[in-house]
Amino acid sequence: MTQTVADYLLERLRAWEVEKVFAYAGDGINGILAAFGRADNKPAFIQSRHEEMSAFEAVGYAKFSGRVGVCMATSGPGAIHLLNGLYDALLDHVPVVAIVGQTNRSAMGGAYQQEVDLLSLFKDVAHHYVQMATVPEQLPNLLDRAIRTALTHRAPTCIIIPADVQDLPYNPPGHVFKQVPSSLGIRWPTSRPDAAGVAHAAEILNAGEKVAILVGQGARGARAEVEEVAELLGAGVAKALLGKDVLSDDLPFVTGSIGLLGTRASYEMMQGCDTLLTVGSSFPYTQFLPELDQARAVQIDLDGGLVGLRYPYEVNLVGDSATTLQALLPALIRKADRSWREKVESDVAHWWGVIERQSTTEADPVNPMRLVWELNGRIPDDTIVTADSGSSANWYARCLKMRGSMRGSLSGNLATMGPGVPYAIGAKFAHPDRPVLAIVGDGAMQMNGLAELITIARYWREWSDPRLVVAVLHNNDLNQVTWELRAMEGAPKFVESQTLPDVDYAHFAASLDLLAIHVDKPEDVGPAWDRAFAADRPTLLDVRTDPDVPPIPPHATVEQIKDAAEAMIKGDEDALGVVRTGLKQKLQEFLPGKGGS
Repeated sequence: MTQTVADYLLERLRAWEVEKVFAYAGDGINGILAAFGRADNKPAFIQSRHEEMSAFEAVGYAKFSGRVGVCMATSGPGAIHLLNGLYDALLDHVPVVAIVGQTNRSAMGGAYQQEVDLLSLFKDVAHHYVQMATVPEQLPNLLDRAIRTALTHRAPTCIIIPADVQDLPYNPPGHVFKQVPSSLGIRWPTSRPDAAGVAHAAEILNAGEKVAILVGQGARGARAEVEEVAELLGAGVAKALLGKDVLSDDLPFVTGSIGLLGTRASYEMMQGCDTLLTVGSSFPYTQFLPELDQARAVQIDLDGGLVGLRYPYEVNLVGDSATTLQALLPALIRKADRSWREKVESDVAHWWGVIERQSTTEADPVNPMRLVWELNGRIPDDTIVTADSGSSANWYARCLKMRGSMRGSLSGNLATMGPGVPYAIGAKFAHPDRPVLAIVGDGAMQMNGLAELITIARYWREWSDPRLVVAVLHNNDLNQVTWELRAMEGAPKFVESQTLPDVDYAHFAASLDLLAIHVDKPEDVGPAWDRAFAADRPTLLDVRTDPDVPPIPPHATVEQIKDAAEAMIKGDEDALGVVRTGLKQKLQEFLPGKGGS
């Protein structure tokens, strides 16, 4: 049987060791779908409920596997639906390749059904590489370059294959004029950091008396080196949200997340330091870094286009985090004065005590902080955690302690709603032998999470460890935006936009033969987690949480909370709860005692 372009496309994906293609069908890719059938579904076609979810699943797969994610969609509307997930990959620096169909070449330019100018459509999100195949000889070059470019730039790329091209007999490029042969594979260089830059960086760090370190996802492969540098310099370490899993929160000098969703300990460290070392992070919120004339600073990043941003760094070292820190370590001098480290550790211990008290304060019915706090003594050490955008991200950032080999991520820079559940599905296909948890608000659950429970129900029996837990913060409110209206606009909750229909999420999950658990009492939170992580199938926790528990920024004072509350609550249907709960939560910071589990 003659090999078609579509047949060869799948053969080439297998040669690149691509095992999963997250996709949704449509007649614009019928030729490729038929090829999947002839190829015995290798690589595996993973069907989502919507093309945007396919893209998110590819992003989640790539984030947690370290490999390229591949998604696929039909022409026109299917291709358009991929965009949000691909922008998520672009902004979080994740390698994803999108394969999309197009109308027949003979119909292009004729205002044909589902005809969209896909090269223009994808030119922004896939600007590193987007090309359309018009003759068979263009493959394999297009696919090879798309994969290599995605891996090199840690970004999305796209190839477009018209429907009629998919069915053409495949002819490889020849040793002839204006044809471009290609090859498989990519090997990364081992480069040495600039010696003079390393020496200058060491001089700055050795001179500092109060050193703060900020790590992001680019430091994930340098855990041991970051710990050793922090120990030598007596430094504390704050974590950007995408770098939450870089270091264990059991380390006493790790101050936790930074920024609006961050901890008071991170805020205090940045306010008090005289030296800053940033490793593998392009954290965007300058106001949470030291004052611009406060600290001498060094940055390390693999991407030369991302160094020197956000802060006036004296030294910008381009290179792999682990390799650069290894070169830096011999030049660092252990600081004899440990008073700064002791202060950082005291602030960290106090903060965890605050979080424990805030998490166990009375709420109606369940404090959302308690839902996440109760995880810390129960979650398996190898769990992969995803969080959605919204108030769920606050509690993930502040309350959850990373430890062991736990991994975690969310939509960091795009901060789009909806990736929590599809990320978890992608993670599960990347690591079918590990438990996965998605922490999701009810807004995101209604947006697309409910539909993706169907995807979970379809595939979970393929996973060697069947545990995939979806915890829904059920408060019938688009909570993050409600709080942003109050805090940023000084406006009361706008009921028409913010109130959600009441949905029985557990009932829907149970209809799919998933384990479903209702939680509406604080004392039931811990046992619900125990049951979920002991289950023999995926689980949905439907947890009735209090929307009046505020995500208080780490720099907010009691007076600011009081003044803001008075300004916000005019006409707010939740006025009493906002004032009562907000002040009660903030006051936990000023109670004596420290520690926490």
